[in-house]
Amino acid sequence: MNDLLSATERQAILEYTSRRFVLSARSPHGPAHWERVRYNGLLLAETTGANRRVVELFAFFHDSCRQTDGWDIEHGPRGAELARAHHTQGLLPVSDAELELLIVACRGHTVERTHADLTVATCWDADRLDLPRVGITVDPAYLCTDAAKSPSVIRAAEARALRPAPRLHRR
Repeated sequence: MNDLLSATERQAILEYTSRRFVLSARSPHGPAHWERVRYNGLLLAETTGANRRVVELFAFFHDSCRQTDGWDIEHGPRGAELARAHHTQGLLPVSDAELELLIVACRGHTVERTHADLTVATCWDADRLDLPRVGITVDPAYLCTDAAKSPSVIRAAEARALRPAPRLHRR
């Protein structure tokens, strides 16, 4: 199942995670960030060989359970549990092995430095490449994959991160 989510699956997951996101739609950890993480991750996956389905799902779940834009160390584990619950209901289009990778990626994305699994490492790099949105310069020493450490990849991701987000309408 290493293929991309279908447009219908992607839209359903985005709606599901957006409904559970308690912060403003304009939050630096909200849907515009998720879309950039997805883009970064899929770009990196072309080189790393990461599981693209897991990368996409990570983008939508990893920050979906934040309760604040400040320090919220438990948001990753909460996002992992949200993904597990969605899977238990039969609504998350992943294998059991893909679910486990997604859970590891969500749980560890803020507290762990690197990971031996290229899919997990790609997820974390996709998120870290979007740090300029909150005023943090990407440091290649904190990236896991050679693909993400490329100066041209970092520059392009920074440009995306600093581009004004489109206006999103919240229900």
